[in-house]
Amino acid sequence: MDLLEVKNLSKTYGSGEAAVCALKDASFRVPKGEYVAVVGESGSGKSTLLNLIGGLDTPTSGRVWIDGRDIFSMKERSLTVFRRRNIGFIFQSFNLIPELTVEQNIIFPLLLDYRKPDKKYLEELLSVLNLKERRRHLPGQLSGGQQQRVAIGRALITRPALILADEPTGNLDTQNTSEVVSLLKEASRRYEQTILMITHSRSIAQTADRILQVSDGVLTDFGRCRE
Repeated sequence: MDLLEVKNLSKTYGSGEAAVCALKDASFRVPKGEYVAVVGESGSGKSTLLNLIGGLDTPTSGRVWIDGRDIFSMKERSLTVFRRRNIGFIFQSFNLIPELTVEQNIIFPLLLDYRKPDKKYLEELLSVLNLKERRRHLPGQLSGGQQQRVAIGRALITRPALILADEPTGNLDTQNTSEVVSLLKEASRRYEQTILMITHSRSIAQTADRILQVSDGVLTDFGRCRE
């Protein structure tokens, strides 16, 4: 079953001679539980693609279905609620709230939705992410790798249908990069998460189940990676 379907998705910024076509007629499907890497140079259109899939931007044309729902047919408020409950975002800059502890940052999306965390699942995540001993620490007391693990926990806590990761290892050293990539792969396997990860690194992309490339706004599907 396809968790994500993107059909003829395009985005143009500006108009007339100043128009810039950031994404051109992109179409692909992603089955539930697949871990997909999106590669491309800076300015290629890969971040535009991710923002459109996440409903953070609106397309010039085309459609996106997540778990059978046409996200751009929703009204703004409904899309906001759908996004909060069904999409987990992981950013390069972590985007943690400095005044909140590790545990509070992880459960924050649930609190926004007036939901109580599943204590058993929270403990499992803290254990998988190796953050149990850091649960009461503030972001400023953590390393970059630890902060990114908190961001992964925050993305997973709502059990979203889809995780969108935008250069999640961009600010990390080699060791922490390897750990974060391993955690994303484990999330895909352990929790059947569908993951779309942007990266400029070919070596990181090779860890995914499948690779898409965006170049000058044109998407190419290179298919499944070799086992």
